[in-house]
Amino acid sequence: MNFDKINNIFFIGIGGIGMSAIARYFRFLGKNVYGYDRTETELTKNLTAEGMQITYEDSSDFVPENIDLVVITPAIPKNSQIWAHCQQANFTIKKRAEVLGIISQNRRCLAVAGTHGKTSTSSLLAWLLHKAGLNPSAFLGGIAENFKSNFINGNSDWVVAEADEFDRSFLHLHPEMLILTSVDADHLDIYGTDAEVKASYAQLIQQIKPNGTLIVQQNALQEVKNLLPKDYFYHNNINVISYNGDETKEFWDGQSNVFAKGVKTANGEMIFDYETDKYVVENIHFSQAGLHNVENAVAALTVADLCGAKWEELRTGLIEFKGISRRFEWILKTDNQVFVDDYAHHPTELNAAIATARFLYPKKKLTAVFQPHLYSRTRDFVDGFAAALDLADQIILLDIYPARELPIEGVSSQIIFDKITNPNKVLIKKSELLTHLEALKPEFLLTVGAGDIGAMISGIKNIFSTQ
Repeated sequence: MNFDKINNIFFIGIGGIGMSAIARYFRFLGKNVYGYDRTETELTKNLTAEGMQITYEDSSDFVPENIDLVVITPAIPKNSQIWAHCQQANFTIKKRAEVLGIISQNRRCLAVAGTHGKTSTSSLLAWLLHKAGLNPSAFLGGIAENFKSNFINGNSDWVVAEADEFDRSFLHLHPEMLILTSVDADHLDIYGTDAEVKASYAQLIQQIKPNGTLIVQQNALQEVKNLLPKDYFYHNNINVISYNGDETKEFWDGQSNVFAKGVKTANGEMIFDYETDKYVVENIHFSQAGLHNVENAVAALTVADLCGAKWEELRTGLIEFKGISRRFEWILKTDNQVFVDDYAHHPTELNAAIATARFLYPKKKLTAVFQPHLYSRTRDFVDGFAAALDLADQIILLDIYPARELPIEGVSSQIIFDKITNPNKVLIKKSELLTHLEALKPEFLLTVGAGDIGAMISGIKNIFSTQ
């Protein structure tokens, strides 16, 4: 598809984090961008300020007649009036992932995939390449604080693309280099089984361009390598680099080509040595807390190094990296109270967020507020969610945020609540949260979830500030 001949584009679900990055790309090119979303958010307000026209009413009256391209999210409700109108009008319609594939197909694509860590890793990689003067473009799944955006326009051939596994979207990409952070089961409403999840990741690996590179978390490599054709990497001249966070930790199994060594923390920074089969870079400081972030940094550093970045620039970039909105984001930090917000919506991510909180403040009483995301994910991972939440001192559980789903019989936050063994737990409605927190006065508050709990952060912060 030749985007030069496209002037008017309509996005159905423009407020989605992946959709808005594509919308920003077209707006940067000077196209007329229109869109629909169910609710106004801070992100959609920013898109409007950037010159896009957005409606929050699901009516065909708001769709211009001269639309050249309609971009849809796979999460669009089937009963959407705008969606039905666009189909009947015979507009050219493409999924967001298809469009990203077209944008990146003739460029040097650096894709980042995985059930966990892809937004943090892709945002860090984009920042490191930017600091190194390599001028990448980037399409990210979160708002990178250094850029205050999920889209970065660069003038080089490098493009960093967060590769989303939902609806097998990432299979539209054919990267030169692929970072694969994890292959844990998720989106089982789409895949059905864990085996299908891993098979899809194996297919993505096979779409790396010949003479390309796979940078893969060591345990993920073990899980998918048997799904690949025999001697696949050899026959396609694919360079494989496995990595992990800290080879000295007992929970890492086996050896890696690249790893962090001697990980420690001081003054809120992670400090480690970056070690490969050939050399060691000592005493690296990273601004983002948590062992999982060290692992993400190892992956991003490896790719940036392969792209030609200098280590002096990489050191500076790691220190100056401000993280991603809602990824262990510090909202408030005083001697008496700490408030962190995180996007975690899978048991592995929830474990990582709570473990990082414990790691940084082992003596503070930790209160976790969790809003489950999707009925199907709650059903599929109820035991994992309960086990992760049990690691907090106090648990506040909210109702499920349904997103694109209709209710599933017998599935509610109650099934998680019943499996939590910690007696210091409550199940309340979101509307009751502010009053509850005002009375509780938590010492260390961690809010987690991928739903609309993020919209409550400023209200919660105000409570802390007045106590």
